[in-house]
Amino acid sequence: MNYKLRKKSREAAYKLIYEALFSKFTPNEISLKNIVIEEKLEDDEDYIKIVYFGVIEKHEELIDLISKFAIGFKIDRIYKTDLAALLLSIYEMKYIETIPLNVSIAEAIELVKKYSTDKSSGYVNGILSSVFKELNNCE
Repeated sequence: MNYKLRKKSREAAYKLIYEALFSKFTPNEISLKNIVIEEKLEDDEDYIKIVYFGVIEKHEELIDLISKFAIGFKIDRIYKTDLAALLLSIYEMKYIETIPLNVSIAEAIELVKKYSTDKSSGYVNGILSSVFKELNNCE
Protein backbone atom coordinates (compact mmCIF):
# COMPACT_ATOMS: atom_id res chain seq x y z
CA MET A 1 0.00 0.00 0.00
CA ASN A 2 1.19 3.45 -0.91
CA TYR A 3 1.81 5.22 2.42
CA LYS A 4 0.90 8.71 1.16
CA LEU A 5 -2.32 7.44 -0.40
CA ARG A 6 -3.31 5.60 2.77
CA LYS A 7 -2.57 8.69 4.87
CA LYS A 8 -4.88 10.77 2.63
CA SER A 9 -7.49 8.01 2.70
CA ARG A 10 -7.35 7.82 6.49
CA GLU A 11 -7.84 11.57 6.68
CA ALA A 12 -10.84 11.30 4.34
CA ALA A 13 -12.32 8.53 6.49
CA TYR A 14 -11.69 10.70 9.57
CA LYS A 15 -13.65 13.57 7.99
CA LEU A 16 -16.54 11.25 7.13
CA ILE A 17 -16.59 9.84 10.66
CA TYR A 18 -16.52 13.38 12.07
CA GLU A 19 -19.55 14.20 9.91
CA ALA A 20 -21.28 11.00 11.09
CA LEU A 21 -21.00 12.19 14.69
CA PHE A 22 -23.44 14.97 13.84
CA SER A 23 -25.87 12.73 11.93
CA LYS A 24 -26.28 10.11 14.66
CA PHE A 25 -24.15 7.66 12.65
CA THR A 26 -26.33 7.68 9.55
CA PRO A 27 -24.17 6.80 6.54
CA ASN A 28 -23.89 9.45 3.85
CA GLU A 29 -23.12 7.85 0.50
CA ILE A 30 -22.99 11.23 -1.24
CA SER A 31 -20.32 12.57 1.13
CA LEU A 32 -18.36 9.36 0.68
CA LYS A 33 -18.42 9.54 -3.11
CA ASN A 34 -17.65 13.27 -3.09
CA ILE A 35 -14.59 12.98 -0.87
CA VAL A 36 -13.23 10.03 -2.86
CA ILE A 37 -13.59 11.97 -6.12
CA GLU A 38 -12.43 15.37 -4.78
CA GLU A 39 -9.35 13.92 -3.08
CA LYS A 40 -8.62 11.50 -5.98
CA LEU A 41 -8.73 8.47 -3.68
CA GLU A 42 -10.36 5.97 -6.04
CA ASP A 43 -7.41 3.57 -5.61
CA ASP A 44 -8.05 3.31 -1.86
CA GLU A 45 -11.84 3.67 -1.87
CA ASP A 46 -12.30 0.16 -0.46
CA TYR A 47 -10.33 1.08 2.69
CA ILE A 48 -12.40 4.24 3.17
CA LYS A 49 -15.67 2.33 2.77
CA ILE A 50 -14.59 -0.45 5.13
CA VAL A 51 -13.55 1.97 7.87
CA TYR A 52 -16.43 4.42 7.43
CA PHE A 53 -19.20 1.83 7.34
CA GLY A 54 -17.41 -0.25 9.96
CA VAL A 55 -17.32 2.64 12.43
CA ILE A 56 -20.99 3.34 11.77
CA GLU A 57 -21.91 -0.32 12.26
CA LYS A 58 -19.78 -0.78 15.40
CA HIS A 59 -20.12 2.73 16.86
CA GLU A 60 -21.87 1.64 20.06
CA GLU A 61 -19.18 -0.93 20.81
CA LEU A 62 -16.43 1.57 20.03
CA ILE A 63 -18.08 4.29 22.16
CA ASP A 64 -18.32 1.83 25.06
CA LEU A 65 -14.60 1.08 24.78
CA ILE A 66 -13.72 4.78 24.66
CA SER A 67 -15.98 5.43 27.67
CA LYS A 68 -14.18 2.73 29.63
CA PHE A 69 -10.88 4.61 29.34
CA ALA A 70 -12.11 8.23 29.17
CA ILE A 71 -11.88 8.54 32.92
CA GLY A 72 -13.60 11.66 34.16
CA PHE A 73 -15.09 12.46 30.75
CA LYS A 74 -18.48 11.52 29.38
CA ILE A 75 -18.53 10.91 25.66
CA ASP A 76 -20.45 14.13 25.02
CA ARG A 77 -17.63 16.12 26.66
CA ILE A 78 -14.95 14.75 24.33
CA TYR A 79 -14.18 17.08 21.43
CA LYS A 80 -15.79 15.71 18.28
CA THR A 81 -12.47 16.01 16.45
CA ASP A 82 -10.85 13.79 19.09
CA LEU A 83 -13.77 11.38 19.16
CA ALA A 84 -13.64 10.90 15.39
CA ALA A 85 -9.92 10.05 15.61
CA LEU A 86 -10.55 7.64 18.49
CA LEU A 87 -13.34 5.87 16.63
CA LEU A 88 -11.24 5.53 13.50
CA SER A 89 -8.15 4.29 15.29
CA ILE A 90 -9.94 1.84 17.56
CA TYR A 91 -11.89 0.43 14.63
CA GLU A 92 -8.63 -0.14 12.76
CA MET A 93 -7.00 -1.68 15.83
CA LYS A 94 -9.88 -4.09 16.42
CA TYR A 95 -10.97 -5.00 12.91
CA ILE A 96 -8.23 -4.39 10.34
CA GLU A 97 -5.45 -6.87 10.98
CA THR A 98 -3.27 -5.59 8.13
CA ILE A 99 -2.70 -2.24 9.87
CA PRO A 100 -0.20 -2.38 12.74
CA LEU A 101 -1.69 -1.09 15.99
CA ASN A 102 1.07 1.45 16.47
CA VAL A 103 0.36 2.89 13.01
CA SER A 104 -3.33 3.37 13.90
CA ILE A 105 -2.33 5.17 17.09
CA ALA A 106 0.32 7.36 15.45
CA GLU A 107 -2.01 8.38 12.63
CA ALA A 108 -4.81 9.27 15.06
CA ILE A 109 -2.42 11.47 16.99
CA GLU A 110 -1.36 13.21 13.76
CA LEU A 111 -5.00 13.86 12.89
CA VAL A 112 -5.77 15.48 16.25
CA LYS A 113 -2.58 17.54 16.06
CA LYS A 114 -3.87 18.87 12.74
CA TYR A 115 -7.56 19.28 13.56
CA SER A 116 -7.91 19.66 17.33
CA THR A 117 -6.39 21.39 20.35
CA ASP A 118 -2.80 21.37 21.57
CA LYS A 119 -3.70 19.09 24.49
CA SER A 120 -5.76 16.65 22.44
CA SER A 121 -2.86 14.53 21.24
CA GLY A 122 -1.91 13.57 24.80
CA TYR A 123 -5.51 12.77 25.70
CA VAL A 124 -6.10 10.68 22.58
CA ASN A 125 -2.76 8.93 23.02
CA GLY A 126 -3.67 8.00 26.60
CA ILE A 127 -6.98 6.43 25.61
CA LEU A 128 -5.48 4.62 22.62
CA SER A 129 -2.61 3.29 24.73
CA SER A 130 -5.14 1.85 27.18
CA VAL A 131 -7.11 0.27 24.34
CA PHE A 132 -3.87 -1.10 22.88
CA LYS A 133 -3.03 -2.74 26.21
CA GLU A 134 -6.49 -4.23 26.50
CA LEU A 135 -6.45 -5.60 22.97
CA ASN A 136 -3.06 -7.15 23.60
CA ASN A 137 -4.01 -8.43 27.06
CA CYS A 138 -1.17 -6.45 28.66
CA GLU A 139 -1.17 -5.53 32.31
